[in-house]
Formats: sequence, structure tokens, C-alpha cells
Amino acid sequence: MKMRHLFLALAVAALPLFAGSPVAAYDQPSVNLGFTSFLDGGPPAGPGFYATEYLQYYTADKLADMPIPDPELDVLVSLNQLLYQSDQPLLLGGKWGLDVIVPIVSFDSNPLPENGAGLGDIVIGPYLQWDPVMGEKGPLFMQRVEFQFILPTGRYDNDKALNPGSNYFSFNPYWAATLFLGPKLTASWRLHYLWNAKNDDPFVGYGADDLQAGQAVHGNFAMAYEVVPKMLRLGVNGYFFNQISKSKIDGDKVSGKEKVFAIGPGALLSLSQDTHIFFNAYFESSAEQRPEGERYLLRLVHHF
Repeated sequence: MKMRHLFLALAVAALPLFAGSPVAAYDQPSVNLGFTSFLDGGPPAGPGFYATEYLQYYTADKLADMPIPDPELDVLVSLNQLLYQSDQPLLLGGKWGLDVIVPIVSFDSNPLPENGAGLGDIVIGPYLQWDPVMGEKGPLFMQRVEFQFILPTGRYDNDKALNPGSNYFSFNPYWAATLFLGPKLTASWRLHYLWNAKNDDPFVGYGADDLQAGQAVHGNFAMAYEVVPKMLRLGVNGYFFNQISKSKIDGDKVSGKEKVFAIGPGALLSLSQDTHIFFNAYFESSAEQRPEGERYLLRLVHHF
């Protein structure tokens, strides 16, 4: 979701209420919070091309640490992903691959104006995927490392509070893995580090030449149990986001760091080895300097 400029504008509107303490939270870019969950450590059907469609609905009526009365935020996101997994080892036994994601974002918010629906920031990530570590009864562990780049390609207008694009570059590498705890039980995680470049054309409400969101760590986690062999897994999934350094306005550090935690139920339906459907719900809590709401995801994965 490209909600960054909504959050930035809300922070600006609240500045007079935090006398003597400049606030620049609500300025992080959109990242993977809950888009991935079960069996995240490896592709389900080996080498080849994968197409994935993500449909996500996010809703929030609370903006933590911001005294905005009766806020409303609804966001629809479509992520269109194409992934290629090779069968060629490149480094330390890891087989190379390439991940490309094109987002489309639509907003409905109160009280801030929007820049309409449009193209979000494209994500490109070269990665290394290792073959599963096998045991006597099947796989024990699988993992992947991706060097992910968020490109400022999305629709953007610095006069608008809400934009599909962030207008700055981000580096968001991750490590994803799945641990097989038994024949039916799995635990998966994806751990990210986030670095953001400067936005040289920030929202006009700031009256600043540039803004740089702080560094952060974030991740997804999930556990699933196979209730119908090779067909249905049920489980729990969640995510967290924790900003670890202060944001900067015109080079000066300012107060406020973003934080949130979410957890909820999920399911994975496998129609075949090549086609899979994910259902995930997340309920946020412990938010600081960012919205707190609910997130619902439908994801279709197909291997060609």
C-alpha cells in the first residue's frame, strides 16, 4: 500500500499539538506486511515461471499518536507478480531467480484528499533460492535471500496527501525460510531490513526541501498444519514493523518512530502442485505513529 503521504500529511496537521517536539512519523513507504505467509521458504513446484495475483483490503479508523478526530482509511491493493526460478546454482549452491511486482492502489479516506487510483512503486528483486534440506520423511528446511529494490515509479503529486507512489527509492532485502517441524506442521518467516533514500519533493505541508524516512526492520511469520493431505493447511499468520532510526527533515533528526504488530488466521488451499490459493486475515495492535486496523488478503499462485 502506498499510504505514505497520507501518514505524512496527518503528521503535519498534528504538529501544532506537539509543541516543542517536531514529529515526522507516518512517513515510511509501503512494504510487505502480511502479503506472504505459509511455506514462504521456497517455491511450491520447483524451477520455472510463477505468476501471482494479490488482492488486499486494508481498513483503519485509528491513527496512533495523532489527534485526528474520527479518521477513516480504506485501501484496495492489487499486486501483480511475475517470478522466474532458475535451476542454475550461482553462489554457495543457491539458484538464481528474479522477482518483479507491479502494484495498483486505490484509496478512500477522510479527511485528506487523494491522488486517485493508479500505479504504485514497482518492486524488483534478484534472489538466491537453496534446494530443500531433506530428511528421511521429506523436507526439513528451505530458504531464500532476496535483494529487493522499491523503485519510485508510482503516481505522485506533492500537493496531494495520498499518492500511489512514494517518490523515493528504498532498499528492502530479506531472508525467508520454512522449517518443517513434522510431517504436517511448518513454521515460516520472512525478515526484512529497510533503508530509504531522500524524497526531494515532499508533501508541501511540510515546507521542507527533503525528507528521509528512518531505517526499519519488519517481517512476516506463520505456522500451518496440514489438515487435508496435499490440499488444505490451516494456521496462524502475523507481521511486525519496527523503525530503528529517526527520520530526517532537511537533514535534521526528528522524533517519532513507527511500530505495529499484527496476527490472525489463515489458510492455504492447493488445487494442484502448480496452483495455490492463500487466505489471510490480520488484526493490528500496539501501533505507534501509524494507522492501526485490519488487513485481509486473497492470493493466487500459479506455476507454468
